[in-house]
Amino acid sequence: MSDHTGLLITLPARPENVAVVRHAIAGLAERLGMEETGIGDLKTVVTEACMNVVVHAYGDEPGPLQVEVVPEDDGLTVVVRDFGEGIRPRADVDRPSLRIGLTLIAALSSSFEISGGLGRGTEIRMHLPLAPGANGSGPDARARTDTEQAAELVIGEPELIAPVLARVVGALAARRRITIDQLNDAVLLTDAISGHGPDAFQDGRFRFSVSDEEEGIDLRIGPMPSGAGRELLDGLALPEVGGSLESLADELRVEEGEGGEYLIVRFAALAK
Repeated sequence: MSDHTGLLITLPARPENVAVVRHAIAGLAERLGMEETGIGDLKTVVTEACMNVVVHAYGDEPGPLQVEVVPEDDGLTVVVRDFGEGIRPRADVDRPSLRIGLTLIAALSSSFEISGGLGRGTEIRMHLPLAPGANGSGPDARARTDTEQAAELVIGEPELIAPVLARVVGALAARRRITIDQLNDAVLLTDAISGHGPDAFQDGRFRFSVSDEEEGIDLRIGPMPSGAGRELLDGLALPEVGGSLESLADELRVEEGEGGEYLIVRFAALAK
């Protein structure tokens, strides 16, 4: 770790060690002046990320769990790594919160990135501000424009796009007046976007944000190079039936923004 003001913890990925990590990071955050509500969010995201490693990364023998914390951009950047199979959501997990762990991390972090792949371990990187409303001054902050309250995610491996994107949209939609049919449509549409998404980003890193409002769920994919958003939209066509998956969203369009094109998808909530 090049930044000596931070913290690097490596220990066996066992459930009892998650508390050790949580308290160590909370102590660092308190020393740096993070507010109490922020420390609560920090402990939550660290617990979720570490428990995912404990449950999913290794087999019978626990491997290493590595957590790195670096103060930067008026907040803390936390990186949780494993060196095993990678985080793979399972349907038979006894702990229900693990099923929405990535969604919770994205919702509580000002930025969130997941990378890695099956057999190559997984790295989750998240940033939390020391004070509410402190968004930093880097490129991510400049790109927020009208989506400052959105959860922003970057996914580095194609096979992770579909489960992460569908779970984030699905979990947020469940909090609004959105019907089961709409939720099913959202899953179908995000699956289709996931299939074409990696080709839209030249560096292979799939970027999107999701904002949760009373009116519904807004999905913003990008920035992408010029023309990539339209290609992604065209990839939703179903020529065999003469239609398009585009009809599954209440609004779907391509717009120019800072840094390139964005595909905007809206799933509207029912009126109260």
